[in-house]
Amino acid sequence: MNNLTLSINDISILNGNYSKQEAIKLVAESMIASNLVTNDYTQAMYDRDAQISTFLGNGIAIPHGTTDKRDSVLKTGLKIIYFPKGIHWDEDDNIPYVVVGIAAKANEHLNILRQLTRAVIAENTLARIHAVQTPEELLAILQG
Repeated sequence: MNNLTLSINDISILNGNYSKQEAIKLVAESMIASNLVTNDYTQAMYDRDAQISTFLGNGIAIPHGTTDKRDSVLKTGLKIIYFPKGIHWDEDDNIPYVVVGIAAKANEHLNILRQLTRAVIAENTLARIHAVQTPEELLAILQG
């Protein structure tokens, strides 16, 4: 099993105001452009978030597809968009600034999720996220 690693090439920064639907679409389009997933994966990501919020906590959301759409995943990987203004995610007033789109064929993404979980539970994560200026800075936070 290959170890999935993050690089600054996986991270974009988008200023401006976006809805949750737009944020998911943007991260999905980035995944499609990188040949991680097929075109129908965007809908699977919407469907998954409708089932259960993909807001992880501490300014981070992890939209991903439904398990029945695993055949739409061409290869495991992820794309990250940093939205400095934040995204209104759900009724609980959860606001992610970091949206991590995950494509997973099997369980290779679990290491990344463990890294992200460490970032989510670290007390100073949200303050550090608000201070991000470059993909490198965000990468350092997400790598826990």
